[in-house]
Amino acid sequence: MSKVCAICGKTKENGGHITRRGLAKKVGGIGTHVVKDTKRKFEVNLQTVKINDNGTVKTVKMCAACIRTGNFKKA
Repeated sequence: MSKVCAICGKTKENGGHITRRGLAKKVGGIGTHVVKDTKRKFEVNLQTVKINDNGTVKTVKMCAACIRTGNFKKA
């Protein structure tokens, strides 16, 4: 199985991590400055769940957001 939610199709997203340096102005510094912008990936919080699908038991991967909705029957 791949890293995709079986219900909503959510996959990993691309983003970045911004590194800042310096003392904030409200503390008495000259302000924080961006030093580096690193690429990163945001992975999906996938859980393996056994669900009842029309009388058959299936093991699927669901994201935590879909599990919280409860729009399925647990087996």
